[in-house]
Amino acid sequence: MDREIPKEERMKARRKSWMKIAGVVICVIAVFAVIFASLRKSVKMSDIKFSDVERSSIETSVSASGKVVPAFEEIINSPISTRIVEVYCQSGDSVLEGTPLLRLDLQSAETELNKLTDEMNMKRLAMEQTRLNIATYLRNLEMQIKVKEMSVNRLEAEVQNERRLDSLGSGTGDKVREAELAYNTGKLELQQLRQQLVNERQVKDAEYKSKQLELSIFEKNLGEQRRTLEDARIKSPRAATLTYINKEIGSQISQGQKLAVVSDLTHFSVDAEIADSYGERVAVGSPANVKIGKDVLRGKVSNVTPLSTNGVIAFTIKLDEDDYPRLRSGLKTDVYVMCDIKDDILRIRNGSYYMGPGLYELFVADGDDEIVKRKVKLGDSNYEFVEVIDGLEKGDRVVISDMSDFKNSQRVKVRK
Repeated sequence: MDREIPKEERMKARRKSWMKIAGVVICVIAVFAVIFASLRKSVKMSDIKFSDVERSSIETSVSASGKVVPAFEEIINSPISTRIVEVYCQSGDSVLEGTPLLRLDLQSAETELNKLTDEMNMKRLAMEQTRLNIATYLRNLEMQIKVKEMSVNRLEAEVQNERRLDSLGSGTGDKVREAELAYNTGKLELQQLRQQLVNERQVKDAEYKSKQLELSIFEKNLGEQRRTLEDARIKSPRAATLTYINKEIGSQISQGQKLAVVSDLTHFSVDAEIADSYGERVAVGSPANVKIGKDVLRGKVSNVTPLSTNGVIAFTIKLDEDDYPRLRSGLKTDVYVMCDIKDDILRIRNGSYYMGPGLYELFVADGDDEIVKRKVKLGDSNYEFVEVIDGLEKGDRVVISDMSDFKNSQRVKVRK
């Protein structure tokens, strides 16, 4: 015969059952927590770099890419079509001003110069002949005028004689009129000769000046030819380093072809490029910082190209310390053109994360062993600091190293 189990024993058994279930659930939760903790991404403290958010000022700038170039560089081109006969120097040689670099075949150019010199001498002789002919022609006209003046004076005397004779009754009125007509005709001829002399002087003067101008143009052309021939004797224009020379002896050279390049490798400037969207922030005289590794050199924008090419604007920076030992021709640099100063703002250290003003997702320290992703709005910058507009507070610690491996994580554990 079954007997009824007391209520207290039933309650006790039920409590034991619930405790077992609860224990199992707790164990399962603990196991999942351990698994989740082991699967969650983590990073070593030594592998990341923090920047404290601080309130201060920032001298804003726009960044550009630059390349170190010699402060002076001259390309020497061939002024004539010829060929290379001899080469006197090699690339890398230090040369003084006037040092011969190479010799060109100048025989044809010298022959042409001699021919032009002979032509100029002939033109000068022709000019002298023209001058003598003009002087002789004008003197003949002047002599004709003198003779005509004497003739008119004689005719005037005859008119007076005929008038006197007519008044005495010894002459006739016809003779008086005839004498007066001859006198008036002579005066007109004299006037015509004088006017002819004036006109001929003007014509001959213009003719002579025209020939003088022709001779002057020819002399200038001859002088240009002489300078071209002198330039064809290839010499260094100043004390510098020969960075290139065409050493193919016997090769044909066309007019304008590059023969050599001399550069001053003791003083340098920086050629830089920036996106044309920042073009209005770059002006001649703007301060600029050039970063070479950890070194920062100061300078000023000395020239800005007015046109945009392929979306970029080129400009040149004159360095305050243009003979800095680390400067090398062709060295790539980071350039920061300084714009203005912002006071009393939040800022963090600049780094590879910064790509210009806008919204970012940065990791911020949450305690000592975890970093949390946070949306942050950043503004202007310079090569050291970035302006924080929103999303961070003074005293926050922000990760500024590369965190691209954790772009899909919201939280990351920090291991010691």
